Amino acid sequence: MEDSVDVILQQWRNARPDLDCSAMGVVGRLRRVNGIWQKQLEEIFTQFELSGVEFDILATLGRSQVALTPTELYQTLMLSSGAMSTRIEQLVQRGLIERSASETDRRSCRVQLSGLGQKRLDAAMEAHLENMDNMLAMLDRREQGQLASLLKKILVFNSPSE
Repeated sequence: MEDSVDVILQQWRNARPDLDCSAMGVVGRLRRVNGIWQKQLEEIFTQFELSGVEFDILATLGRSQVALTPTELYQTLMLSSGAMSTRIEQLVQRGLIERSASETDRRSCRVQLSGLGQKRLDAAMEAHLENMDNMLAMLDRREQGQLASLLKKILVFNSPSE
């Protein structure tokens, strides 16, 4: 079984046999898988009239189970405060989240899922999980666990220490 990355690696072995390009095989495949998976994820979000970022906002609110400030949301999702404000406003206008004034700070607010937002998230989440199961269907549970463990190791190693 050969893929397009194998062809590239063979070309490098022929052109520069003195180089060890094995890391290129791992990183190249991860990048290609990411591109394929991004499209598959976006297809599901689009079915529920959401972008990936909007789904992430709804999912963060859903799993938090409490109202959050825009600051808490943008720090969790690694968005700028301006981008978060725009997304929140769009989701409020579409009736998917509700904004309430802070009881302690007039300049601040908290956001939470609306009833419609919770229903949309529930339906999208079920489809999202099924989609991800399909994306990994060629791997058995043990292989999925191994892959998750290896990717976690890479992420932990490359995460900035706080």
